[in-house]
Amino acid sequence: MSAQANGGVGRRLAYYRSVMRPKMTQRQLADAACVALGTIRKIERGERGVSDATLEALAAALGIDPSRLRADRDPAHSRVHEAMPALSAAIAAYDLPDDGPTRPVHELRTAVADAAHWRLAAQYTRIVRELPSLLAELARAYHDAPAHTRHEPAALLVTAYRAADAVAFKFGAHDLSARLIELMRWATPDADDPLLTASVAYVRTETFFAARAHASGLRALEQAIDSAPAANAAPAVAARGTLHMRAAVIAGRARNSTAAESHLDAARALADRVPESIYHGTAFGPDSVRIHEVSVAVSLGDDHVGRALAVARDWQPPTDLPAERRSGYYIELARAQLWSGLTDHAFESLKAARRIAPQHTREHPWVREDAATLRRLKRADSETLTNFAEWCAAN
Repeated sequence: MSAQANGGVGRRLAYYRSVMRPKMTQRQLADAACVALGTIRKIERGERGVSDATLEALAAALGIDPSRLRADRDPAHSRVHEAMPALSAAIAAYDLPDDGPTRPVHELRTAVADAAHWRLAAQYTRIVRELPSLLAELARAYHDAPAHTRHEPAALLVTAYRAADAVAFKFGAHDLSARLIELMRWATPDADDPLLTASVAYVRTETFFAARAHASGLRALEQAIDSAPAANAAPAVAARGTLHMRAAVIAGRARNSTAAESHLDAARALADRVPESIYHGTAFGPDSVRIHEVSVAVSLGDDHVGRALAVARDWQPPTDLPAERRSGYYIELARAQLWSGLTDHAFESLKAARRIAPQHTREHPWVREDAATLRRLKRADSETLTNFAEWCAAN
């Protein structure tokens, strides 16, 4: 479905581009959204309609929710929830996929790379629109391949399942998320990649977060660390480092400060050995560890919260980090600021998170909780705070 071909979308696009700080030119927007400059000019003049994919790319480049540009103002979260049954249907037939065409592996590789990019950029509506058919196609490729050549289709399946899981977990479909993680674990052995196994162990921690089984999650991660390949090259260093980062956070949730600090120290030492980058689908490096330092401080709470504020005084995440990770940093920081009585700073952090990754921010339960708290604390609240609270459905 396309947006209306009148000036409404174009006017909104021109407005949000003009209020960016600094103002974004049409050329800059075109480059950021990977959309032709001529297309943007025609949209703003009201001379052409806008496909969902183009509209979402433009919204992501502007750091706003796609509903702000959409003529019907259809909220992204509604469309994601409506698409969940199709995602469930696709994975229900993982072992008996429907007949249909299957692209060559190199084309599937490109499609899966796109899905991984959308996950890191928190573009969840794109994922739910494209993944059901892609998962079915990947399942056909996997089952049609001879057993001795299944390693790449299996690895592609795992990566695609992870993209789907990101949507399920972020939007509260925890049963679907757990099922996707089990399918990741089912396909991983055929990929024959120990680093991918470590990556799946990292993602599996979501099931422990959802169940609040933090001590069990910590044990599972520590077992995964023991089984991970030796850290003798950058990808292996990052694999161990990401597991230590995750272990530090879940140890914090378990209120095990000793384990949290130990794993954070290990992650920091490993991060000093590699450049910040994406390794097997997860960002790792010195900046990612610093973000996790804030997360650990918030997880531990009490006297540790000041540590999160100390990090924020001297540093902010660079813009080349994935949007989901940067928005997560500001969501965590907002909670630390709110607990410290810095309500104005907390609201600014929440707004920063929304600018970076609106879909991720809107669905985060802490955002709704903190926005509701801010609204109560500032009884004569501004229209901006009221609008924000309504946007994220804060009670």
